[in-house]
Amino acid sequence: MTKTLKFLGAALLATLAAACGTSTKTSTGSSSITPGTLALDPPFRIASLNAAALGAELGASAAGAELLLVAGAPACGVDFYYIKFWTVGGASEATESSGALMVPTGGAGCSGPRPVLLYAHATNPNQALNIADITDPTNTEGALIAAMFAAQGYIVVAPNYAGYDISTLGYHPFLNAAQQSGEMMNILSAARTALPHTMSAATTDSGQLFVTGYSEGGHVALATQRALQAAGATVTATAPMSGPYALEAFGDAIFYGQVDLESTVFAPLLTTSYQHAYQNVYAAPSDVYSPTYATGIDTLLPSTTPIDTIFSTGLLPETALFSSTTPVIPGQPALTAALAVPSDPTNPDTPLFAAGFGSPYLINNSYRVDYILDAVADPDGAVPMPTAGVPLAATAPTLGLRLDFYTNDLRNGDWAPAVPTLLCGGDRDPTVFFSVNTGTMAAFWSPQVAAGLITVLDVNAAPSGPFAQVQAGFIGSQAAQLAFYQSAEGGNLSLAAAEQQLVEGYHTAVAPFCSLAARSFFSTFVGAQQ
Repeated sequence: MTKTLKFLGAALLATLAAACGTSTKTSTGSSSITPGTLALDPPFRIASLNAAALGAELGASAAGAELLLVAGAPACGVDFYYIKFWTVGGASEATESSGALMVPTGGAGCSGPRPVLLYAHATNPNQALNIADITDPTNTEGALIAAMFAAQGYIVVAPNYAGYDISTLGYHPFLNAAQQSGEMMNILSAARTALPHTMSAATTDSGQLFVTGYSEGGHVALATQRALQAAGATVTATAPMSGPYALEAFGDAIFYGQVDLESTVFAPLLTTSYQHAYQNVYAAPSDVYSPTYATGIDTLLPSTTPIDTIFSTGLLPETALFSSTTPVIPGQPALTAALAVPSDPTNPDTPLFAAGFGSPYLINNSYRVDYILDAVADPDGAVPMPTAGVPLAATAPTLGLRLDFYTNDLRNGDWAPAVPTLLCGGDRDPTVFFSVNTGTMAAFWSPQVAAGLITVLDVNAAPSGPFAQVQAGFIGSQAAQLAFYQSAEGGNLSLAAAEQQLVEGYHTAVAPFCSLAARSFFSTFVGAQQ
């Protein structure tokens, strides 16, 4: 989630850097801080490109040509606006937030009534993130959604999230389902207010709404679907992608030893988010974190300091979430053995999981034991293996962090999707485990899957069905990337080293292909009667 889409985004960003523009309209600020209020109307236009210029510039470079192969040639021009709006934090604190409004422009299928695509971005440790600033060469996710959706006729609305960019919140409400779904609805309201006042007013809201997002944004997208459904809002279809939906099950799997890639980044984001929202994670960070890292960890992320610098200066370990010294649980030798460093040679994930153990390590053994004892006392139905119904723990957990996972697990809320929903991901994802998250939700909502209301797509599976081309494209891209790593240009890596590089980039590599699947899925509903 913290790796960027450099390969697909670089050419588009280089193109847009030369297309900067400013709004010629006079903006008016609002005195209201009511959530959903547009703070500045009309919003500032950062850049504007027509379809021909965008396509020509992309096609002139190898990287741009690759982007066109995945996203398709631009059918529309795009105007990029920077929206400022009001929302609240995890403890209901008022905060100004920001995001992007990308408006398609041009002829038929680009102007006039167009559908709105509400997008939630993946985890990013960079506090300065501004997904609207398409001239920023690090904003590759913004580039991808511009090419994939806005340039194909969707009005794209995407928040930066509270705690990023101009927000003075001081932390990010990471995987807080209520806050993040609320913020998505807030920026949607603000964008709908802004759209008629922009220089792209020939493009209007058709009333159709599609919701999607990747990784953290997958969780946000599904939480937003739940919130919009509860509010009685019109939603046409959704496509959450590679999200940590089943948070209690996912947390249990990790604490049992199935440590995901980038877990040492997610941990402080989670505990800081939930401590602000619920005040139940710790009395002091040292209750959870080892003395090596406890000091300052509650204000560490997101940060303007690059994540590689945070690792290299010893503020976080890069992989060692847990101690390589197994914690002893008195009187429970089998449970103690289950907490040892994974060593099963028959499990292809053993090297990944084992990399999550070391010294120095992030999380105290004593805290890990407390978590596991809570999980043993009141188990999640999806761990260690999903079963019919895959319920959450029968009663709310007693340990604060596990209770927070339970609260923000999207099996909560006595609900199921009421509109067509695509759950897309890759079954070898080392960052957000497909089986524990997408698989759990699919089992939980098995009646909706059987009825065809929910479609589950594994882009890594053998190509078949309506998404066969997407699957074939992803599998082919993985093979090409492996060959590249073994070539002189890619470093002449051994097969084992090349495969390791492929694993590390897998979660990011899935994103454009799931996005393409989402667009294909949505296209069957565009213009249809609501």
